[in-house]
Amino acid sequence: MSVTVAAPDQIVAGGRLQSLDIARGITIAFMIMVNNNGANPYAPFMHSAWNGWTLTDLVFPAFLFLVGVSIVFSLAKRLSQRVAKSVIVMSILKRTVILFALGLVVNGFPYFNLYHLRIYGVLQRIALCYLFASLLYLFRRRAGMIAAITAFLLVAYYVLMRFVPVPGAGVPTHGIPLLDPDQNWVAWLDRHLLPGRLYEGVRDPEGLLSTIPAVGTTLLGVLTGLWIQSQRERRRISQGLFGSAVVLIVMGQLWSVWFPINKKLWTSSYVLFTAGCSLLLLALLYWLIDVKNIRKALKMPWTVFGTNAIFAYMLSELLATSLWVIHLPGNVMLWTWIYDHIFRPIHPAGAGSLLYSISFTAVCWLATCILWKKKIFLKV
Repeated sequence: MSVTVAAPDQIVAGGRLQSLDIARGITIAFMIMVNNNGANPYAPFMHSAWNGWTLTDLVFPAFLFLVGVSIVFSLAKRLSQRVAKSVIVMSILKRTVILFALGLVVNGFPYFNLYHLRIYGVLQRIALCYLFASLLYLFRRRAGMIAAITAFLLVAYYVLMRFVPVPGAGVPTHGIPLLDPDQNWVAWLDRHLLPGRLYEGVRDPEGLLSTIPAVGTTLLGVLTGLWIQSQRERRRISQGLFGSAVVLIVMGQLWSVWFPINKKLWTSSYVLFTAGCSLLLLALLYWLIDVKNIRKALKMPWTVFGTNAIFAYMLSELLATSLWVIHLPGNVMLWTWIYDHIFRPIHPAGAGSLLYSISFTAVCWLATCILWKKKIFLKV
């Protein structure tokens, strides 16, 4: 991990896509909010129980999608500086290892029980998707090739999950229901690979096999980055972003008829639908910032999170865990004391939960803002 010290304006404007930083900041802010709900959150701030989606289910794929866009800008810059590909590969591998290790830190903090340490996680999935997408872009930068590989991954995943018999259970839609929570290829493989280390006991929402379509989410971001970097007029780029977003959303909804939208299994329809939603956000910001040149109103507070995204996420996860493991006299959790004394009395109960989420996010923002104002940007 490295520390970059620079003027905030340089970090946001110099060689960066401001709409991308702001989109990332919005995504991180919402991610922190929904990961830290109170006792009675409103339905949109909770994940869908299984098939279907809520606003919360759009957050993680949005971040992966933006990782793909970022790959194009960061690697294109290094290639233009004639940095050797071997050097770039080593930096990609280093970043992957660090991201994966940080994910293990989040999972293990503060006790680090190695016998039951969860191996999968958000940062681990980001690391693997970043690795595959970066290497593909580095050696095969043709949009057609990347689109073909993306389509292959999504179709192959659908065929596996829909037509290949699950060992000991049968063929989906025949011996077992399609996308049965326990009897599916994702859960079956994870139970055999990492028993006792899965987030939900018999399954994991960031499992190994479902990382394959998640790579597709990142590659759709890469394709978006290639389009933005093309030598087209900005209004034409903006129109293409909006049009592509609509197409992806419609395709995802259509495919969901046969392959339901499901975040925990990261189904192919979920990839298309959420990528479309992510692209719609980026298209709107690109139009406002890069076409209409409306910047000051959007620059703060989102770039605080957007330019220190991994730090903000790590801080939120470690802080949340600390609130649960620190106990006050009487063996009362610190989280319980804070919530009972400040937020639980608020009515309706959903409003209290929402205010807790906002307050928690604000604390993380203030801590991240200190780094932003000191011109310190932590980079993996």
